[in-house]
Amino acid sequence: MILHYKCPSCGSDMSFDADSGELSCQSCGRHENIESYPEELKRASFTEDEANEYHCENCGAVLITEAETTATRCSFCGASVVIADRLSGRLAPAKVIPFTISKEDATKAFKKWCKKGLLTPKGFMTADRIKSITGMYIPFWLFDLNSKVQINAACTKVRVYTQGDYIYTETNYYDTFRDINLDYVKIPVDASEKMNHELMDKLEPYPYEQLKDFKTPYLAGYIAEKYNYTDEELFPRAKDKISGYIESYIRSTLSGYQTVSYSNKQIDTRNVNSVYVLLPVWMVSYDYDRSEHIFAMNGQTGKVVGKPPISAGKVAMWFSGITAGTFLVLKCASFMMGGGFW
Repeated sequence: MILHYKCPSCGSDMSFDADSGELSCQSCGRHENIESYPEELKRASFTEDEANEYHCENCGAVLITEAETTATRCSFCGASVVIADRLSGRLAPAKVIPFTISKEDATKAFKKWCKKGLLTPKGFMTADRIKSITGMYIPFWLFDLNSKVQINAACTKVRVYTQGDYIYTETNYYDTFRDINLDYVKIPVDASEKMNHELMDKLEPYPYEQLKDFKTPYLAGYIAEKYNYTDEELFPRAKDKISGYIESYIRSTLSGYQTVSYSNKQIDTRNVNSVYVLLPVWMVSYDYDRSEHIFAMNGQTGKVVGKPPISAGKVAMWFSGITAGTFLVLKCASFMMGGGFW
């Protein structure tokens, strides 16, 4: 089933407008409130036999899509289409954070970001080689996790003091026990096998207070994918994302000791709740020096992540500056200590 959103006034195709947060008609300018649209997909049935071929109801063209695609544009008439049966039943997202940055604003923000690269080539900083900038809704699972932690450790406190002609070192030994309960909410893990996981992680944080109940009109005019991994499959990645925070919290409860030696450490992390959501990302393809560079932008905050090219000349100048500065500092220190210059 293909969904088109037609303008009630002129019959043209409508798409989601990031500025207003509504469906917008480019022909007559009419806006429609998305919250007023009924949503039946969560109650629709889903069959495993997915077809990769669909017909555009706008012009009749055949759409060939990958199995993961849930929203796209018709290559012939440009109409925004949503493949509804790939968003139904268990594949229906519970929540979505809509785009608030338009394509024009995303382009301006990316060009501004390029100009800030202190070690990037001048040609890259002009930001005039953008091949494409595509708005995508990336599938994520948001995990609410609970960790129960029990720690046994042998700790010491050392005090050094002087009494008369003697210096004393006093060491006190402690058997410590910690019983900790930690809750972490909305831990995001991307569920697309095509996306670079490291890139998606660096786009955080998202403003989760902007989460809205999922409705297909939010996808109109953008590309969207369904998840490739279930929450059960991604649970280990979610645990790994919070492991550093758990260790940091444990250390904070044992501060004040000179040494800490763990004799027992049990960390039991469980998934309390997981929600399938779609989060907005602008994917930027940049052509520089006959190579394609991929960057991602948070569609809500404008944060840009990626690895820009590095100018060897600027790096050499930067290190030369550091070396010269260090040499000058050492010479001044030598002069002040009576060494003088040579």
